[in-house]
Amino acid sequence: MLRFTGRLIRSGGWWAVEVPLLGIYTQGRTKKDAYAMVADAVECLVNRKGFKVQVFPGDSNYFEVGSDTVAPLVARFLQHQRHQAGLTLVEVARRLGSASPNAYARYEQGRCVPSMSKLSKLISVLNDGRGVVIEMPRS
Repeated sequence: MLRFTGRLIRSGGWWAVEVPLLGIYTQGRTKKDAYAMVADAVECLVNRKGFKVQVFPGDSNYFEVGSDTVAPLVARFLQHQRHQAGLTLVEVARRLGSASPNAYARYEQGRCVPSMSKLSKLISVLNDGRGVVIEMPRS
């Protein structure tokens, strides 16, 4: 299962919810509603038939959202990171040392899942060498 960390923030009578690495921001009247809204937002943005996420409440106002279906979630993450960096598929391919954007595009389309070392390289290329913390689940 792949999970991304999110945060709840009390704002008046609402709970604002954010999962910055996926570019998801929403809200709900209660924590339960906010969790339902963030799950719906992820599922809608991924837009794959049968794709479902789970929300895992954590300590304080942090939680995790994840799915056993890894490829579409990695695809959403990479798409968001590329858009945040203002890069085209061609520019990412060039940074990866490839003449064709097709190999990288397969990751963003969810047709294949990068290994952890490949994902680390992709993140580095998308973020000008700045990393993203990826925590491996404990066995």
